[in-house]
Amino acid sequence: MLSNALIQGASRGIGLQMCRYLLEKQTKVIATCRDPSNALELSKLQNQYGDLLKVFRLDVQNETQIEDLSAQLGDQKLDLLINCAGMLHPSGKAETSLRDVNLSDVSATMKTNAIGPLLMAKHFGSNLSKRNKTANPAKRTKSSTETGDMDTKFVKVAGIIVNMSARVGSISDNWLGGWYSYRMSKAALNMATKNISIELGRKSVICISLHPGTVSTDLSSLYIKNMDPAKLFTPEFSVDCLMKIIHSLELKDNGKFFAWDGKEIQW
Repeated sequence: MLSNALIQGASRGIGLQMCRYLLEKQTKVIATCRDPSNALELSKLQNQYGDLLKVFRLDVQNETQIEDLSAQLGDQKLDLLINCAGMLHPSGKAETSLRDVNLSDVSATMKTNAIGPLLMAKHFGSNLSKRNKTANPAKRTKSSTETGDMDTKFVKVAGIIVNMSARVGSISDNWLGGWYSYRMSKAALNMATKNISIELGRKSVICISLHPGTVSTDLSSLYIKNMDPAKLFTPEFSVDCLMKIIHSLELKDNGKFFAWDGKEIQW
């Protein structure tokens, strides 16, 4: 059961829909965004759900703000952290050639898409690893039983970190090139996912990357104009698919990269 969730980048798109989904399930949600005063949809959800939803100002490029939120939460237990804030490119249009690349834009994209989620794991990892009596027991696996690495009969999933990645961050699946800043940032995020899964996995925290599909959001608005509408997802459909994956996670899934349909993506 997911009792307490932290959604980073919650004012619109997938992050906002994650809030709606979890609140409908009566999960307590801590939502963050850069400017709560302009987050009108989050404000509506606050009016609807009251104390179930808390909204905080947080820019993932600002570690001081992350530290401040961590201090406010103290040792509060978290069951789920979803890192949703994302940037295609500061200009809104991804690079198609090396000629378009510059240090400032690559750095800004990396800070939001890769470094931000890493800092969130740094500051809230202890909240996720904190034991919860209602956590679901991990299922016994043949490998763990044979090797004696852990007795899964007694091991429970302490918490879950979900990093919202993208298929274009897969190195082995890159056949078209381009989109330098975005591809590099998502590949870096995937490496962060793997590293986090190893370190926090020792405390039974699962960390995965998810590809939400091509979703109609502000981030994708410039490049979906000529897409087949049948291949374009609504935030509602995408989040329903992603939450099915999250609810089904077991310890053996730790450190993996999944698409919206539950199929594993190669790094």
